[in-house]
Amino acid sequence: MKAQCVSLGLLGTMLFLCSEPARSLRRCLISMDMHHIEESFQEIKRAIQAKDTFQNVTILSTSETLHSIKPLDVCCVTKSLLEFYVDRVFKDHQEVNPQILRKISSIANSFLYMQKALQQCQEQRLCHCGQEATNATRIIHDNYNQMEVRSAAIKSLGELDLFLTWIGKTHQGTSTA
Repeated sequence: MKAQCVSLGLLGTMLFLCSEPARSLRRCLISMDMHHIEESFQEIKRAIQAKDTFQNVTILSTSETLHSIKPLDVCCVTKSLLEFYVDRVFKDHQEVNPQILRKISSIANSFLYMQKALQQCQEQRLCHCGQEATNATRIIHDNYNQMEVRSAAIKSLGELDLFLTWIGKTHQGTSTA
């Protein structure tokens, strides 16, 4: 009887410890109206992708990079890619169409909000950044840096739906629609 209690106690403790990364991840997830961001992007997607002259090149390389991210690293990769879009892509992109510029600005503001929420998690040590997360974001930065700045910004904007879809999948149940 004692052996069963000890076994159950150990099993319970093990399950608790194994679920801790998932719980800390849930505390870091952001509450954001992803539907609004996706709508804003869909309204400009054709115009942005029409400017993309490198159809056979990808920045996000989703099949290798984003889909291989472990749950523990999701917070870190999300935060890093939000920074990437805010600090590089949106700043490097030069848009003359005021309607498209407004949509990009709206998306950028939403990204800033999400970035701030994830920064607070990182400060509370709830946003783990493992080597795989660092490698994944480095690959994306390297892909971006291999292209001319304007072309890289257009390519990255055109791939924004891949990032938004990944956020939706990895942060299920946390965004409001």
